[in-house]
Amino acid sequence: MMDDLKVRETSLGLEFQLHVLPRAKRSGLAGLHNGALKIRVTAPPVDDAANRAIIEFFSRLLDIPKSSIQILTGAKSREKKIRIKSFKLSCFLEVLSAFHSL
Repeated sequence: MMDDLKVRETSLGLEFQLHVLPRAKRSGLAGLHNGALKIRVTAPPVDDAANRAIIEFFSRLLDIPKSSIQILTGAKSREKKIRIKSFKLSCFLEVLSAFHSL
């Protein structure tokens, strides 16, 4: 199923789409949605709380500084484009492979 994930490696890092489910009971990855990585966050979509929760989640998951994670598009939408600076695709896929729901 990971073959359906639309992720690309650029000179600046990895870029991929996210489909966000705010106000979830618990945060975590929840599979794929139209080529986007689906993520649940407990934070509401108010005052950038969900965006901060997404950055915090990926920072912990990938063990990287929050400053390495950027929301490129969709700051006010469920559909977002994320960039993770200086991160290799192979490492990203290795981390994601630990999630059986993907």
